[in-house]
Amino acid sequence: MSRSPRGGVEAVCLDHPAHQQSMSQLDLEELAEIELQRDEEEAATLGAVRRPSVAPPAGQDPALSMNHPFYDVARHGILQVAGEDRFGRRIVTFSCCRMPPSHELNHRRLLEYLKYTLDQYVESDYTIVYFHYGLNSRNKPSLRWLQTTYKEFDRKYKKNLKALYVVHPTNFIKVLWNVFKPLISHKFGEKVTYFNHLRELREHLQCDQLAIPPEVLQYDEKLRNLHKGRPLPPAKTPPPRPPLPTQQFGVSLQYLKDKNQGELIPPVLKFTVTYLKEKGLHTEGLFRRSANVQTVHEIQRLYNQGKPVNFDDYGDVHIPAVILKTFLRELPQPLLTFKAYEQILGITSVESSLRVTYCRQILQSLPEHNYAVLNYLMGFLHEVSRESIFNKMNSSNLACVFGLNLIWPSRGASSLSALVPLNLFTELLIEYHGKVFSAPDARGELGASSVGGREQGSPSSGGVSTPAAPPSTAPPSAGTGLETPLVLAISR
Repeated sequence: MSRSPRGGVEAVCLDHPAHQQSMSQLDLEELAEIELQRDEEEAATLGAVRRPSVAPPAGQDPALSMNHPFYDVARHGILQVAGEDRFGRRIVTFSCCRMPPSHELNHRRLLEYLKYTLDQYVESDYTIVYFHYGLNSRNKPSLRWLQTTYKEFDRKYKKNLKALYVVHPTNFIKVLWNVFKPLISHKFGEKVTYFNHLRELREHLQCDQLAIPPEVLQYDEKLRNLHKGRPLPPAKTPPPRPPLPTQQFGVSLQYLKDKNQGELIPPVLKFTVTYLKEKGLHTEGLFRRSANVQTVHEIQRLYNQGKPVNFDDYGDVHIPAVILKTFLRELPQPLLTFKAYEQILGITSVESSLRVTYCRQILQSLPEHNYAVLNYLMGFLHEVSRESIFNKMNSSNLACVFGLNLIWPSRGASSLSALVPLNLFTELLIEYHGKVFSAPDARGELGASSVGGREQGSPSSGGVSTPAAPPSTAPPSAGTGLETPLVLAISR
């Protein structure tokens, strides 16, 4: 039990102008999506697949009438009022596993239903229990909706809320904490308590009074068994060791090259890029949408077994986009390599007009194979960004998606503060692909030559006519054209 999200992370300041805040929103949305996918994978490992319910089990609330003003929302059983805590305060529970897929739930109606329900109890002290298990990429509301919801719950709702218990928190909660921290008062923050297990909640409440969903009880039991050291039944077949000759995911670039007649570009990357070039360049939100985890696992299995995959069979252009990101994320070492991580973090200390040169110098140290694959991928993403009038994915938005999939530290996860330089570096690779990967000197002497892109040396081009200043000494530029809204929004 703790008073802050597990493994606390640095706060990201969001109190900036609206257009800048929206860019940081994209950044955090992608981080949240990645954390939710990890949650789903961990749940699958425990044998607890997070499937949002379409309706509550029969008989869960026999008193609910179809004449209820919010029957369309209430029928799911997301919100329950049951029992009292040890101080006699009414308890309201919110169960994420009861939330249906987002396209089946009007979130504005959900907000109105929350207020309608709480209005009946806010005149007296009350407690909220939030069961986080079951929130996934298919049923999660947007972070913007969560922010709006928090703002709409004014003092009337917060004053008599005496405790907010968050059960089974995950890293996704860390992201939410950083989104909401500028909005949350210290006094309200003191009301929040996190419980990793139901037994901790039972120290504060009589859980037999609560309508705890069976899925939450089962998940908690699996967690307790895991911590007791008891073996859990395998939920999925572990990848073969050594890998199959046709293995595509979770193996090194060198392994893929050796098994594919020396081909530098991995088959999965080539197939997904080719398909998306043909059918996805005008798809709005390309690379920002999620896909069903089971479908992703099925396609991974087919690829790993050397079987053909026809993305037309799935009827969703976002699936190959997710497969591409998954391939990058499951590489044993990030495409940009662990060695380059600290160098990339130094990008924000380099003068803006010298940053393209700095990027090229970092790429010069990459293994030849990594460089070739990165060049291929960034060239494709540059094409995607050129169609942003249709797909709404400019180089900055694409960087928000791919930054965390191209580079991560050798130990632990990237902090939120690291997202600024990681995404800036990625954005430069996409926006100035022609210059960063220019031939013939892209991997040789870096000097005055510049190929493609904007005119050499112009303030907005990141000209390469001057050697890059060391990261530790070069002052940040005040505004030479490369500071995108994303960087301005959350950099200090």
